[in-house]
Amino acid sequence: MFDRDFEWAELTRFAALPGPRAALGVVSGRRRQGKTFLLDALTRASGGFMFTATETTEADALRQFGQALAHHRGQSTPFRFLHWDEAVTELMRSADQGSPTTAVIDEFPFLAKASPALPSIIQRALDPAAQHTNTPVRLLLCGSALSFMGGLLAGNAPLRGRAGLELIVPTLDFRLAAEFWEITDPRTALLTNAIVGGTPAYRREFTQGDAPAGADDFDAWVTRAVLNPARPLFREARYLLAEEPELHDTALYHSVLAAIASGNTARGGIADYLGRKSTDLAHPLSVLQDVGMITHEADAFRRNRSAYRIAEPLVAFYHAVMRPAWGDLERPGRAPAVWRRTQSTFRSKVVGPHFEQVCRQWARWHASPETHGGQVTRVAAGTVNDPAARTSHEVDVAVHGDSGEGREVLLAIGEAKWNDRMGRGHLERLQHIRSLLIDRGIATDTTRLQCYSGAGFTDELHALAENDPHHLQLIGPQRLYHGE
Repeated sequence: MFDRDFEWAELTRFAALPGPRAALGVVSGRRRQGKTFLLDALTRASGGFMFTATETTEADALRQFGQALAHHRGQSTPFRFLHWDEAVTELMRSADQGSPTTAVIDEFPFLAKASPALPSIIQRALDPAAQHTNTPVRLLLCGSALSFMGGLLAGNAPLRGRAGLELIVPTLDFRLAAEFWEITDPRTALLTNAIVGGTPAYRREFTQGDAPAGADDFDAWVTRAVLNPARPLFREARYLLAEEPELHDTALYHSVLAAIASGNTARGGIADYLGRKSTDLAHPLSVLQDVGMITHEADAFRRNRSAYRIAEPLVAFYHAVMRPAWGDLERPGRAPAVWRRTQSTFRSKVVGPHFEQVCRQWARWHASPETHGGQVTRVAAGTVNDPAARTSHEVDVAVHGDSGEGREVLLAIGEAKWNDRMGRGHLERLQHIRSLLIDRGIATDTTRLQCYSGAGFTDELHALAENDPHHLQLIGPQRLYHGE
């Protein structure tokens, strides 16, 4: 088990909760994050019961559940449940000798799809009036359909207020992903992360432990592990959409993701890319956000403006690099040629935006308060209007923090360039943007300037940073992965 200490501690705490009554927990998270691995380990360690549902009819699901529960109890004859009331009642009585017993139902959305009343049946079984017949079962419902799992405990849902645990298993962040993939070179780690993100399953099950051996092996690794039609990662991005029960018109959703991957982050730009009206995209964008495929981030300086970004790096890589060349890639042996001709696209459409996102993550979660000159409250990208020049400027990293007086201040602004060696020109651009923000009362002379680069900095910029280390900071891959 790798870096799931918090999740494991919460699961084991819930499984050992004292008391004679049954209790409910909900575990969710995007696919391939290790939820089933955690819950399987929990039931093995505690001698609990685990049932993994499949997409089938209610009658078949009840038959499978009855067989699994009987096997767990050591009975040769399976239970023959006619409806879920009987099955849930029997499950709630399965704790031996009154000691807490873990019961896991994995892929719970499959069961609820075939039996929509199931959440209400579980709710009724957890009601105080029914608890006198229950044993201390610690029931965990698990699923990857984020919109469904999030709705289980929301609003007027039957299970609202019934859960004693609501655990979301996240993806590994960029630093943990590098450690998990055992990649020590920061540039190689970031390039790899731009393709596979922090999904643990892609390291073991999907590549059988094949990781880039170093910078010189990265291109070869992409062609043999990602662009190879015989490897599982090759079609994974397509399957991710197909596995989401909320996504019915997959062609439309793939088109929306392709538009975002091409650099269209505003709804109007996405609509223009698709040749549709902006109002037509409200539903597909909302659904993609609900299932965790995209994020919707507010502008750092203009709250009425926002940007859509793809949440899963492999999906962004697929739409920017693989989908346009899919016919070639399906033919064995064509991957090296495709990879050579898509290098510029990979750098601009995949690595560039991903590097900016990693810089924002570092600024929010890894940089020390001394780096920014205060405690960080939020980090985002933003747009600053320049009326005199009749243009606008993009700020890749805008760090807001607490002034200590109960009001938010702009601690730092930064520019991120993956493939550019940054110099005085980049610094002067940041200084100009800061002056615009000062005029608007958003920044001050103490707002720090930060240059993020994957290709390094000129000697002149190094000298300027050494002379004024508080107000100008240079941040490269080594600091992103190992520094504060």
